[in-house]
Amino acid sequence: MQTRTDLRNVAIIAHVDHGKTTLVDAMLRQGSQSHARGEMADRVMDSMDLEREKGITILAKNTAISYRPADGEPVTINIIDTPGHADFGGEVERGLTMVDGVALLVDASEGPLPQTRFVLRKALHAKLPIILIINKVDRPDARIKEVVDETYELFLDLDADEHQIEFPIVYACARDGIASLTQPKDGTVPEDSTDLEVLFSTILETIPAPTYTEGAPLQAHVVNLDASPFLGRLALCRVHEGTIRKGQTVAWCKTDGTISNVRISELLVTEGLERKPAESAGPGDIIALAGIPEIMIGETLADAENPIPLPLITVDEPAISMVLGTNTSPLVGRVKGAKVTARMVKDRLDKELIGNVSLRILPTDRPDAWEVQGRGELALAILVEQMRREGYELTVGKPQVVTRTVDGKVHEPVERLTIDAPDEYMGAITQLLSTRKGRMQELINHGTGWLRMEWLVPARGLIGFRTEFLTETRGTGIMHHLYEDHEPWFGELRTRQNGSLVADRAGAVTGFAMINLQERGQLFVEPSTEVYEGMIVGENSREDDMDVNITKEKKLTNMRAASADNTERLIPPRKLSLEQALEFCREDECVEVTPAAVRIRKVELDQTVRGRAAARRKHQQ
Repeated sequence: MQTRTDLRNVAIIAHVDHGKTTLVDAMLRQGSQSHARGEMADRVMDSMDLEREKGITILAKNTAISYRPADGEPVTINIIDTPGHADFGGEVERGLTMVDGVALLVDASEGPLPQTRFVLRKALHAKLPIILIINKVDRPDARIKEVVDETYELFLDLDADEHQIEFPIVYACARDGIASLTQPKDGTVPEDSTDLEVLFSTILETIPAPTYTEGAPLQAHVVNLDASPFLGRLALCRVHEGTIRKGQTVAWCKTDGTISNVRISELLVTEGLERKPAESAGPGDIIALAGIPEIMIGETLADAENPIPLPLITVDEPAISMVLGTNTSPLVGRVKGAKVTARMVKDRLDKELIGNVSLRILPTDRPDAWEVQGRGELALAILVEQMRREGYELTVGKPQVVTRTVDGKVHEPVERLTIDAPDEYMGAITQLLSTRKGRMQELINHGTGWLRMEWLVPARGLIGFRTEFLTETRGTGIMHHLYEDHEPWFGELRTRQNGSLVADRAGAVTGFAMINLQERGQLFVEPSTEVYEGMIVGENSREDDMDVNITKEKKLTNMRAASADNTERLIPPRKLSLEQALEFCREDECVEVTPAAVRIRKVELDQTVRGRAAARRKHQQ
């Protein structure tokens, strides 16, 4: 086996908000390309609008840094920045197929969290060597030694072998671009370093160089897709064996087992944040290819004379589903240029399948609706939000869990929930999760007034839990959850205690009607908002639904009322985001999503039909 000493491929993996993208920023600034580019924006790898707004990484992306050691030739370090949220696990799994080692980033205060466990499990399963980076060592509440011990325990818990557990530890402050091998005092910056030189050298020593067989036929794995306005679809590949050249004819090994010859019209390599044309690429290189408009993730480009396909990329099964269809409300098509037809929606969903390997789309009994399955609520909500911004109008059903049948019994997904909250809210949190059939696994008191609790909870019980949790903890609690296993069906769960206030007629909302209704519950709409029969305008203070007239106007007379000078106080309505609207939904409700608004409505708009159905259910009970 030959090795390429001029190349390293490394993925940075971590829990959400532990500093992956900030560390990549610092590495780019200190790499050789940074001075030619001038001033660089923060979180430059988070290029999507949604990534910048939410402060999370959604898509895995790659960059390349040319690093020159003090006593050697320059080395290209390809860096894959992966998402930290398990809902985007398909991106993590794809990213790990491109690299020869990983850098595991852990917050010096929070320590390993559920998504740390998820991404580390994937790296250990792939038998990749690991560098541990303890980030944010300058936090006032840093507890570096305890976090290192917790990380060792996590490695043991995940059955790491003896080679994987002998990892180097780098202590870093990614925001300041500083790293050291010497453990600093808690809450202080390493004093023996002013840059990331130690991290670069540790990558060269720990991450193995790509290996290949001399004279072996070409094998390049398609691990991601992109698009260019000039070149069309781009296939992002990792070359495993052989050399690939611009203009070369190669064998395209498809997912269905067929093989056909195609020509590579353009070959691009990454330098810094840009893709530049190249004539050829060898083993270990991560490249972008143009000229194959129908290519899919997981397929192989091989030697035309001796095609040997690589194994397809496999990802975890979906856990959450929701029905997504065309907008069927009376206000459909009010936004100019909106995409409202079933064909447009289906074409967009099919396009999403091309680049999202963790998504499934299944037909339903309606021709204008489809069941979309994914890893979690967040991943599905991100898809709906992207379609909304692209001008689509949709009806989205309540998220449901994807069940399995084992030995004739229905099993549902169970999540491992980790909560950090002030100890004064322990009773309220325990009560919330107990009603959702949760089981406490661990309770840790750091002696700082904060508790860490670990629970196993049915995934159904966590749909809509976040809003109640933040309300009970006055916005101070932090929660993260991760798929654990499938267990036998837990029975009926009652997650939302309050009913809905439902508009009983179409019209414009009036302040007069809102003043009279606000004592009945919390409203979601403002004066002059257009509503229709069956649209949910608020949350009832009681557990049953209530049909209300929110368009009622004040009757004017020429008589002066005794209370005319009294000032009525209108409570500001609660504005629901898309994620909050999906959490709020009950079984008989859905979310209407348009480019201009997000509304909640009953699936059956006619109040008479709903009333008969409710009476029938009550009679059957």
